[in-house]
Amino acid sequence: MRRIVVIGAGPAGMAAANAAALHGVEVVLIDAGAKLGGQYHRQDAVASGDRFAPSALSSDVSQAASAKLARRRFVLAPNVEHVANAAVWAIEPVDGGHRVHLRVGPADGLDRIGRAVEARALVLATGAYDRALPFPGWDLPGVFTAGAAQALAKGQGVAVGDRVVVSGTGPFLLPVAASLIGAGARIVEVAEANAAVTGWLSRPFKAQATGALAGWSKTGELARYAGMLARHRVPYRSRTAVIEAHGSECVESVTVARLDALWNPVPGSERRLEADAVAVGFGFTPQLELALAARCLVEDGFVVVDAAQGTSAPGVFAAGELTGIGGADLAASEGAVAGAAAAKYVGAAVEPPVRAMARVRSGRRFAAALNAAYPVRPGWQGWLRDDTIVCRCEEVTRASLYRAVDERDVGAVRALKLVSGAGLGLCQGRVCGQNVAELADVDPAGFAKRPIASPIRLSELAEEEPVESPIDAEESGRALGVEY
Repeated sequence: MRRIVVIGAGPAGMAAANAAALHGVEVVLIDAGAKLGGQYHRQDAVASGDRFAPSALSSDVSQAASAKLARRRFVLAPNVEHVANAAVWAIEPVDGGHRVHLRVGPADGLDRIGRAVEARALVLATGAYDRALPFPGWDLPGVFTAGAAQALAKGQGVAVGDRVVVSGTGPFLLPVAASLIGAGARIVEVAEANAAVTGWLSRPFKAQATGALAGWSKTGELARYAGMLARHRVPYRSRTAVIEAHGSECVESVTVARLDALWNPVPGSERRLEADAVAVGFGFTPQLELALAARCLVEDGFVVVDAAQGTSAPGVFAAGELTGIGGADLAASEGAVAGAAAAKYVGAAVEPPVRAMARVRSGRRFAAALNAAYPVRPGWQGWLRDDTIVCRCEEVTRASLYRAVDERDVGAVRALKLVSGAGLGLCQGRVCGQNVAELADVDPAGFAKRPIASPIRLSELAEEEPVESPIDAEESGRALGVEY
């Protein structure tokens, strides 16, 4: 069985698919998006064509051409089947491999098609969700996650508002602001909750310097974003955050405040800004549903991998934000390693991807320095009032959450969901889970542990799915004299 399934077609997934295909392995690349690229390389959804389309090379592509193809990370090899608009809702073990259940078609379509693809190896590159911290008024229309605001700007050319405040922490705020400016929005202010410069001194000097040097190539990108903000006269303020949004039916203004080192608002520092939209981003939380379904070990919120990106589950590899937040370049390098390792696992002759592994080591040093410079501090909990909604789907307030925790013996997410209602709504804790878990002092990974990883209709669940096994293809091929 020489088939590999890669789930996720962002930088990590595309790199994994090409790295595996380079060694003559059949690859099925599954993604929820209509086009390749993921969030980082998001394509214009209204434009025709796909700038990451599969190569027109024949299936007997030479090693030299394949190597060139692998370096061009945005073109798929001919032996990669790209399945777009597909939601993977379950993974189950089968003899000698894994069975991946998916529905193909628009999420709101009534004619989605069911497929069940078997493979000996899996590469999980499912990415991460935006993390948005709650504050009074965050449930008003006009409050967006930073990733959603960027997706609308990049994918549709739509600005989320005319006057937008960007608030949160981390360098991701800069490309979000740039995308919004490109879509025609006016950025009222970029509010960075951490100290943009002194935060890099939070670790021992040697470790932080090593991490900063590992990411030196990012300085040009940083300078370009800083130049754009300067040209458009956008204020960039450190140790500042939106702590409340105001409006009767939608956002009309926000309150920003200076923060101390723990993110507690400094009394008397509040300012009121007129705005019709807010984009908030406080880092990312990995999409763990499929990793947990595949029985991968998770520690500190991320999938544990070895030097070859292998997880604790046999034949399952992980790359990208699942293993730690480190940016697109690190994700692509991890994907290249994971794809090569998966190809070796299914029996292909593979030389160790030494250069990609070196890039992974360097990228992880930079990621560690980045995460140390832009942590989420506990003071955000002080932004909340008793009537502040912490779970928007079920309209659970902070007071009702605390009351449920105090009155019941809550020690895990399952009990917390049952006694409070938090995380039982449409998003299933994808938006509120991390925040609710911190407020209730439970392990947030429990919100991602579910037998059905993505929404599916009962009628679809009842349908019989045709199982596509590579074993059948191998037997048919041998009958025609084709070697596998």
